[in-house]
Amino acid sequence: MTANIPEHSGFTKIPYGKLGIIAMKGTEELAAKIDKYIVDWRKETLDQDDGVHIAGYAEDSFLIKYSAPRFASGEAKAVIEQTVRGYDLFILIDAFNYAVTYKMRGVEVPMSPDDHYSDLKRILAAINGKARRVTVVMPMLYEGRQHRKTNRESLDCAMMLQELVDYGVDSILTFDAHDPRVCNAIPLHGFENVSPIYQMLKALIRSTPDIRLDKENMVVVSPDEGGMNRAINFATALGVDLGMFYKRRDYSRVVDGRNPILAHEFLGSSLEGKNVIVVDDMIASGESMLDVCSKLKNLGANKIYVCTSFGLFTSGLEKFDECKKNGTIDKILCTNTIYRDPDLLSRDWYVDVDMGKFTAYLIDAINHDVSIGPLLDPSSKIDALLARHEEALKENSDTQMRFHI
Repeated sequence: MTANIPEHSGFTKIPYGKLGIIAMKGTEELAAKIDKYIVDWRKETLDQDDGVHIAGYAEDSFLIKYSAPRFASGEAKAVIEQTVRGYDLFILIDAFNYAVTYKMRGVEVPMSPDDHYSDLKRILAAINGKARRVTVVMPMLYEGRQHRKTNRESLDCAMMLQELVDYGVDSILTFDAHDPRVCNAIPLHGFENVSPIYQMLKALIRSTPDIRLDKENMVVVSPDEGGMNRAINFATALGVDLGMFYKRRDYSRVVDGRNPILAHEFLGSSLEGKNVIVVDDMIASGESMLDVCSKLKNLGANKIYVCTSFGLFTSGLEKFDECKKNGTIDKILCTNTIYRDPDLLSRDWYVDVDMGKFTAYLIDAINHDVSIGPLLDPSSKIDALLARHEEALKENSDTQMRFHI
């Protein structure tokens, strides 16, 4: 078996069902990567294995054809264009891809998260219970920030999960949920919350080869108390100190759907001369994140690297350009699991973290009904990555010393 085949390959188990991947509008690029990985792995497995495999185990593509046409009024329907009876289906959705549009009364309208979610329900209705199992791969949870209610608010994320289960979904696969405890809304169904920490660190090292990820040079910071578990995972993996900002909010007012932040208070050890990794699940407008980075600079931080799973950048990129120019930020890393504007991809401060291969691993393992535990715990892989990086830094230092001599 070659290194190209995933570790969970060489399966003795027959897949749960024939694999099918439905790539909803706006996910085609990521879905194509996932599909190619699985196609190549399975063909390579068959070339090296004389065991018995079910019909359709290896295909030229696992993507299922579907359409979601719209009427001029804006109403829509979903059509599955091939049989899915007995399939193990994975539906990939990016509810935040505003680059997908449709015409309503002759006007080009960008699809909102509500529109994407409605199309997901249409697809589930078109499947009509014929699939053997349905998993929704929703990297960024629709309504994930509305995970708890205060007074007379709606509890949208929990309602969404319950609604998907009612539509026949067996399991949800998501990345870096804003609050993973929302899974309590569907206690009898699968909910896998996956951390992209290994892919983040790998991309950070590739984009900044001379970065030192040790206790003497690096600190991990959470921008608020809600993200502490995420930051703890990063700090533990790196073996570095941890800090946190406490957000003082004005709970008497609501601005743009949230209580405005009055101030950020830092809790942690000295940052003087140290580099900082700020860890969060998302950047929305970026106002809060840039305020945190500015305060870190005032506290004596050197270079600042922001690692967030999802970059929405709802208020544009100009503020980030300015912060890069004045040295407030060095790099911002976000995954490719949601739409990224071409302007964002062109920025020198932006690093795109590819999750295609890892998502393919997850789908392939789940389809074979084997444990994904080893994939969810990347500790050994992170240790090996850091060891290779430390060795590369040492070799580079030795080379420079010889050249200087």
